[in-house]
Amino acid sequence: MKVFKNSATLGKIKNPVLTLGNFDGLHLGHRKIIKSVAARAKKLGVPSAVYTFDPHPLKVVSPLKSPPLLLDIEDKTRLVGEAGIDYLIFARFTREFAEKHPREFVEEVMLPLSVREVWVGHDFKFGRSKTGTVEYLKELGGEFGFRVVVVDAYKKGGHIVSSSRIRSLVSAGKVGQAAGLLGRRYSIKGRVVKGRNIGKGMGFPTANLKVSSELLPAGGVYAAYAAVDGRTLPAVLNIGKAPTFGGRDTTVEVHILDFNGDIYGREMEVSFVRRIRSEKAFKSKEGLVARIKKDAERARAILTGPRAALVP
Repeated sequence: MKVFKNSATLGKIKNPVLTLGNFDGLHLGHRKIIKSVAARAKKLGVPSAVYTFDPHPLKVVSPLKSPPLLLDIEDKTRLVGEAGIDYLIFARFTREFAEKHPREFVEEVMLPLSVREVWVGHDFKFGRSKTGTVEYLKELGGEFGFRVVVVDAYKKGGHIVSSSRIRSLVSAGKVGQAAGLLGRRYSIKGRVVKGRNIGKGMGFPTANLKVSSELLPAGGVYAAYAAVDGRTLPAVLNIGKAPTFGGRDTTVEVHILDFNGDIYGREMEVSFVRRIRSEKAFKSKEGLVARIKKDAERARAILTGPRAALVP
């Protein structure tokens, strides 16, 4: 897959089947559209292309209302490529770009590509103040000679799969349900930095993660997998403020089971499997240590169980 990060290169792509959208999270609904585009393009013998934005439009037009992203550009690129797409276009979203009339958007983006077909979700809107509707896009398609295919909402369990719903589930600590809508486990990334060494003093050394991802699950203890130095290892993780020790700032502490290596300064990705419990303050250090042991045992049981390799 080729990746373009400026509009000047669009002329290199000709007659594609194209889909447009933010695609935050690349959830099951997004993947349905993207895989359909790849299959359709292959059938027609033309390129397939995904057109998306960087940064997310709301970060530009309404920063205070902009939601935390579920996915960074690196993982979005990887997942789109895995879906079989030929070209991925990251359009630089600016206030000037946001002010484009829907017709202007089509003339400047789709016509240079000589788009064969455009595939969009049922709720797709584009152009200034989102005034471009699916119906108007179809009108423009008729005028300029491209077909518009509207894909129905993807549902699971009777509910529409959406990025906003996944954010709500993650924020509530329901990481298993979020995984079921993403089609993979929700994960965060960060760098291992020096912490307060509280865990080490209790016999449970932890990696203090300086998180670069935008959305943290709810505070609490989780069974998870930690990917570091090319290895994926079982772990128990705590998100919280260490109330037993009077902590004030939220931290992410990862205890990798049966591991005692030096990983300071390393990049780590943590994939959440299941929330074990919420965070709580203990009356004594001994009480906390006893509970941490139970948490580690519970995490081990979850991660070695028959459903550990499955996404709910």
